[in-house]
Amino acid sequence: MLLCINGGIKRMDCKKVVEERVIWIKEVLNNASAKGVVLGMSGGKDSALVGILCRMATPNVTGIIMPCQSKRNYNEDRDDALLVNKKFNIKTLEVDLTPVKEVFMTLLKPLDPNQNPMAYANINPRLRMITVYNYAQRMDCLVAGTGNKSEATMGYFTKWGDGAYDFNPIADLTTTEIYEILRYLDCPISIIEKAPSAALFEGQTDEEEMGLTYKDLDEYILTGNASDKVKAKVDNKFVSTEHKRNLGLTFPKK
Repeated sequence: MLLCINGGIKRMDCKKVVEERVIWIKEVLNNASAKGVVLGMSGGKDSALVGILCRMATPNVTGIIMPCQSKRNYNEDRDDALLVNKKFNIKTLEVDLTPVKEVFMTLLKPLDPNQNPMAYANINPRLRMITVYNYAQRMDCLVAGTGNKSEATMGYFTKWGDGAYDFNPIADLTTTEIYEILRYLDCPISIIEKAPSAALFEGQTDEEEMGLTYKDLDEYILTGNASDKVKAKVDNKFVSTEHKRNLGLTFPKK
């Protein structure tokens, strides 16, 4: 992890961080008697890092590209996912989920006049979850998660979508840390330089939707330093999204 020194941030030992996670992934697979790993390859930073780490742990890694409606899914994100898979020798599968989502929308819209757009945008990651779990179960593999600590802190993920996985080797890493490790691993520069986006709808970017930059968010997470405005935004969001970071609330035992 990055270390806080006098309110600042010191670079991590990337070699050690990578080696420890590779060993852990091997242990997870061995304990589950799993034959390999399946993950969704979005063309973004997080899935790139998870794919690379898993491939360092086992030769049997499948990265599934799953475009769904968003134009970015079919263009730059797909290109970047293919680039990572090719460079690191990750098996590639691809399935277009747009026709499936269109059927869902046709069936779901008549349920109520309220047509909250995000209720439909979140169908995308949930369809992807079904896809990766279907293939993983058929191949006796585990599903790797690709969410990071910055996103989890803000609740910036879809519950039962990209928030569903069997194991996650980057859940404790911030976006800042992930970029540093990707540079260390010589990940394609296009993935490192493009604006992070869940690409659930046209023009979406993570930072615009969250209302703050990853730089400010990660500095607060890693050092505790931030403006009052950033602190309030992050603290409030952390509390309101607590339900997303567990498997569902149950009545407390008395």
